[in-house]
Amino acid sequence: MYLADRRAAAPPGDGRDGADRPPGRRGVTALPPTVLVLGTVSLITDISSEMVTAVLPLYLVAELGLSPLGFGVLDGVYNGVGALVRLVGGRLSDRGGAGHKAVAAVGYGLSALCKPLLLLVHSLPLIGAVLAVDRTGKGLRTAPRDAMISLAAEPAVRGRAFGVHRAMDTAGALCGPLVAFVLLRAAAEGYDAVFLASFCVAVLGVVVLLLFVPRTIAAARGTTERAVAERAVAAEQPPAGPRTPVRALLGRPEVRRLTGCAVLLGLTTLSDSFLYLTLQRGLDLPTGWFPLLPLGTAAAFLLLAVPLGAVADRIGRRRLFLAGHLALLCAYGLLLVPPGGGVALAGAVLVLHGTFYAATDGVLAAATADAVPEDARGSGLAVVQTGQTAARFVCSLAFGAAWTAWGARTAVLTAALGLALAAAVSTFLLRRAVPAQPPNSPSEPA
Repeated sequence: MYLADRRAAAPPGDGRDGADRPPGRRGVTALPPTVLVLGTVSLITDISSEMVTAVLPLYLVAELGLSPLGFGVLDGVYNGVGALVRLVGGRLSDRGGAGHKAVAAVGYGLSALCKPLLLLVHSLPLIGAVLAVDRTGKGLRTAPRDAMISLAAEPAVRGRAFGVHRAMDTAGALCGPLVAFVLLRAAAEGYDAVFLASFCVAVLGVVVLLLFVPRTIAAARGTTERAVAERAVAAEQPPAGPRTPVRALLGRPEVRRLTGCAVLLGLTTLSDSFLYLTLQRGLDLPTGWFPLLPLGTAAAFLLLAVPLGAVADRIGRRRLFLAGHLALLCAYGLLLVPPGGGVALAGAVLVLHGTFYAATDGVLAAATADAVPEDARGSGLAVVQTGQTAARFVCSLAFGAAWTAWGARTAVLTAALGLALAAAVSTFLLRRAVPAQPPNSPSEPA
């Protein structure tokens, strides 16, 4: 079952001013098996996904001769189509029973089926259609998977739980480009070998999900101390009616603020592919080494996800979320440095990029889980994730157009200025949030 044994149940916080820091004993709470199994599924799946992601920009730009604007459109499709179905996936998964696992399994299965299709399509419209289906699968699975993690973990250690999951996920992201690099150098038809191997690995991830992830949420949810505390918080918020779930969830001030900040910051967050292309062209790296660039980001993410998740549990998840975007802003600044930095410059950019993900990805999910009751957890996560993903879709289109019109350097400078402004506005919005405290729960000073 998803709900962990209660060792030191604590009320949910909102991620600001210490509200998500558990009072009392700070002993280490063991993470439930569900978190580790889902981490294993994500590790396997990310090996498959990153094998394709690592070679896709080079394949489209170098092999097919796509312009930066054309690549921006496809990259936006790749990262933005999932936004259209995340709300559907979250809503379906909240219907009880085996909803979370079933919807996640459909999402993982769709993405797996798309890998061999890349062997059969060679025109840009067909490639775009396959990528859209692949991202549909990702959009379906993300909210129910994160809902299962949040329901399994104690509120006091949600940041660490998501950190462990993201670290395992990133271990797959670290291995995927390595496998792609080896296949490109060893196989005569390198791209075909990458796509076929990716399919085989993706199928293994689906099998692990079906066999080892628990089927249902525990029926005893309503009697746990955590559920009682979360209902007390929910009573002070507008109810999430079944007919208008998105509108009702956005009626909750904490969800509305988190969604607004995720959208603002997402509008100035470059996709991984654009960041790597900018770095590769700025340093004039050989194309054969391009698949290795994601390894720097993945290595930093892997090393920092768990410790930064624990830090978020102590200092506040929203604070760390904002600090992560400052790391991204520093990475943009280094991209603007005149050529000549070489390997040291590339390494610094990739480390900052990985730090950004470690401080924001799972941390935002943990902060959202704190603000949403259990019976709407998938929908609440989907609302915030949809806003962020849709904003990043717009960013990909705008950055591709800016690169085509003004050049890479001016486009990055514009993104950096926008990110600085969005971070300032988000800091103001999140600092205005008033934490909703359950009865008799002590609060800690900032």
